[in-house]
Amino acid sequence: MMHKYWGIFTALIFLVSCKEDKTISSENSQDQLAINEVPAVVERYGFNLNDFTVKEDTVRDGDSFGELMLKHKVDYPIIYKISKDFKDTFDVRRINVGKPYVILKSRDTTQVVQVFIYENDAINYTVIDLRDSIVAYKDKKKVEYVEREASGIIETSLSEAILDQGIDYNVTNNLSEVYAWTIDFFRLQKGDKFKVIYKEKYINDSIYAGAGPIESAYFEHNGKPIYAFAYENDSLKNIVDYFDEEANNLRRTFLRAPVRFSRISSRYNLKRRIRYYGYKLRPHKGTDYAAPIGTPIMATADGTVTESTRRGGNGKYVKIRHNGTYSTQYLHMKKQNVRKGQFVRQGDLIGWVGMTGNTGGPHVCYRFWRNGRQVDPLREELPQAEPLAETLRPDYFEFIGPKKDQLDCIEFVEKQKEEELLTLN
Repeated sequence: MMHKYWGIFTALIFLVSCKEDKTISSENSQDQLAINEVPAVVERYGFNLNDFTVKEDTVRDGDSFGELMLKHKVDYPIIYKISKDFKDTFDVRRINVGKPYVILKSRDTTQVVQVFIYENDAINYTVIDLRDSIVAYKDKKKVEYVEREASGIIETSLSEAILDQGIDYNVTNNLSEVYAWTIDFFRLQKGDKFKVIYKEKYINDSIYAGAGPIESAYFEHNGKPIYAFAYENDSLKNIVDYFDEEANNLRRTFLRAPVRFSRISSRYNLKRRIRYYGYKLRPHKGTDYAAPIGTPIMATADGTVTESTRRGGNGKYVKIRHNGTYSTQYLHMKKQNVRKGQFVRQGDLIGWVGMTGNTGGPHVCYRFWRNGRQVDPLREELPQAEPLAETLRPDYFEFIGPKKDQLDCIEFVEKQKEEELLTLN
């Protein structure tokens, strides 16, 4: 994916001559030559790479940390010490195929390995410094943030409206998470609109490193506008939440769905009759979300796992008790990711979509209990999360004022206009 910059930087080089003195002494010439011979400092990961012989590569299929070190003549006792003493900083069992790594060796004929650097992701890396006493630590590359605005009118889906503009797909996920409790993304309408302000991350001013969290947004669904502003809620131990223009918390105690960007293949229906069973009344007390096998399933609210097992037509499933009123259940999993008695947070991965039990296709059947009785979660008036404290509201309204003005000034990008702009470019 290509990303454009808004500024064009031009470097001007001026050649200055001095008519008064066109001769240069031999001494000055030698000084100038010496200066030109000094190599430019190449600094990465906090090291001057000119001081080392540098070996760069990526982890390949079948590679292990031990094998990589032995290949570069690091003694086994040192490898063992790293794996034993620094497993909290660098777990040698968890190096992943495709991840870059750098080995810095001495510049002399011995070529002794002095530093090993493993890139955990585009920004974070781990350093194993073998010089003197062995040390291990984590660090980050310097990141520059560039603010970006985006908008669109939905024709088919939110993801298409965003991807058509060449915007990072993660913006789609982030936007859906901001409005996960207030907008049913399975029922978006053609003509729904959005505006969003976020920051893009760049390493060394040029290498794109992903989209940051959404700072403010506007979503118009079924003609109803909903603003969202990220704000640090001191009453929730400095957790950043999203609030609307009236300081209402957009979060609810339950997510609307346990999977992202799926579709409802069968709704809660107490009067359902199925031809295969001779049209006998067979109530469906769950909501089915069709999704490919392996799709992550999330806990829709905080709670304690009361069951993680396999039984009859339910197949593999997880059941969670959230409080004295609400419980949820997730059926037909390929595999569970939690155990009985475990406490989970809203959004935690609890399993993956499968086809276990009685099912005609891959999906998760989501069941919702209120006071011991199964109900339709899509019709429930779910309780709101902790509101913004009254003492914080004056500061909040002052904080969002310019952000709301900025959102209001963003024009919606229609697909036709967007295609015209792309043609012109």
